[in-house]
Amino acid sequence: MFITRFAPSPTGPLHLGHAFSAMLAHDMAQAAGGRFLLRIDDLDRSRCRPEWEAQIRNDLRWLGLDWPEPVMRQSDRLPRYRAALQALWARGLLYPCTCTRADIRAAASAPQEGAPLHGPDGVIYPGTCRPESPPTGPMPEGAALRLDMVRAIEVTGIPLKYNEKGTETFLRDLPETAGDVVLARRDMGASYHLAVVLDDADQGITHVIRGADLAEATQIHVLLQNLLGLPTPAYHHHRLIRDAQGKRLAKRDDARAIATYRAAGASPQDIRAMVGL
Repeated sequence: MFITRFAPSPTGPLHLGHAFSAMLAHDMAQAAGGRFLLRIDDLDRSRCRPEWEAQIRNDLRWLGLDWPEPVMRQSDRLPRYRAALQALWARGLLYPCTCTRADIRAAASAPQEGAPLHGPDGVIYPGTCRPESPPTGPMPEGAALRLDMVRAIEVTGIPLKYNEKGTETFLRDLPETAGDVVLARRDMGASYHLAVVLDDADQGITHVIRGADLAEATQIHVLLQNLLGLPTPAYHHHRLIRDAQGKRLAKRDDARAIATYRAAGASPQDIRAMVGL
């Protein structure tokens, strides 16, 4: 069965870009006779607000989308994430990192010639805290934990691939293009990369439909799926909705919020026309 999802973070209003992604996923699920799920990505408790979640749900219903209840919430799944981290730690694939973002920017300010400076998580981590051998002993509590990307690639032992819109795509150059990504954050317990992989697997997601801005992260997710013994869904990274200047819409673009269009008298059909559906 075709199963997909829309997983917003309730940290701001639903805008046109979100609406396009949700409607496209819903349309594709309906066309395939499958299921569309809503998931609430609320790991960042400092920024998530119940009023934003209520508004997102209201806007999605107004757009004509429906989904089964209750929905999965990341904030309920911290033990699941912790168990996965423990498994990776036991295999020597994680190490603690004490670097601040300022430390990383400073250390990466003079990258090697030809090396990319930015990856899926921003500035590529220069490996400041990476140990020569895997750390031993219990996994530290409340620490930021990074994936030792070179070791992770080595233990897979096989070329990894995934299906992108029907095309077979192989993973390549992850140590150089992504670096040692964070899998556990001090303030949230788990990172987006770890949480989304476990959530998709536990919900039986067969098709991940999301924006092209997340395409680079997919290689990280496929690697984690392999390391954790999880299935790899098919991926469909869609075009992004941009403003008149060609800039990708963000949550700060309140002028593009669905609630603003609704208040101005727009219909769901108007929203579909605006995003080309």
